[in-house]
Amino acid sequence: MPVNPQSFLYTFDATTGVATIVLNRPQRMNALTFQVYGELGEVFRDLADEPGVRAIVLTGQGKAFCTGGDVHDIIGALFERDADGLYEFTRMTCDVIEAMRACPQPIIAALNGTVAGAGAVLATAADLRVAAESARIAYLFTKVGLSGADMGMCWLLPRIVGFGRATELLMTGDFITAAEAETIGLYNRVVADENVLEVALNLAEQLAQGPAYGIGVTKRQLDEEADMTFVDALDREARVQADCMRSADFREAYDAFVEKREARFNTADGDPAVPPSDGASS
Repeated sequence: MPVNPQSFLYTFDATTGVATIVLNRPQRMNALTFQVYGELGEVFRDLADEPGVRAIVLTGQGKAFCTGGDVHDIIGALFERDADGLYEFTRMTCDVIEAMRACPQPIIAALNGTVAGAGAVLATAADLRVAAESARIAYLFTKVGLSGADMGMCWLLPRIVGFGRATELLMTGDFITAAEAETIGLYNRVVADENVLEVALNLAEQLAQGPAYGIGVTKRQLDEEADMTFVDALDREARVQADCMRSADFREAYDAFVEKREARFNTADGDPAVPPSDGASS
């Protein structure tokens, strides 16, 4: 089934293997609606199995990446919901992040301006963040009377910036600059505003040329090993690395070295494009 969202833009470059998602409500600073949330979850779930897609770029149209939930479309409407209805909404927002983390392809967020609220969460859930110099970020939830424990941030953010930094960001809801975000490790790269999408796409293309199976395993294990003992993590990594050694990509890397050429990582027939869900050898 083709990927064809109605509430944002989607393109796929078959030459590079890079899919690009563009939040497309610039007049509202790409604020999220119920429809956008729903379609984002669907698209990330679909892309996990989409043939040829080896990396994904997520960005926004205009002067902002995303400023969170739309005050008119979402916030006001939430006051009309009962407890079950509110949980239905918050569960849907969490499902987007779950789909992003379950997606085996690397996701690069190209942060082209203000990154706030749920927009900050989307950026954090990506694997890498390339930010414009103007891309200040804030987890605004406490500013509007909610908790910083939103869409998995109390689990994910401390693992990126450390417990103390995450506590401050999630409790205060204050904005920090792109330079500050880079210093604490939240942003991987900060570039001139006009270059952010180009740099993100170049990074996505670099990853897309790599071994899809091995990169997918790496992404999954970064999440799963957070709850393991060190001894269990060592055993898991021994098993998944043994699996990778059976892949066509590993053989290709060896052949390329012997033949003194660049490796061409294209998953062979019969070789899984993405790792098995349990991460263990059969």
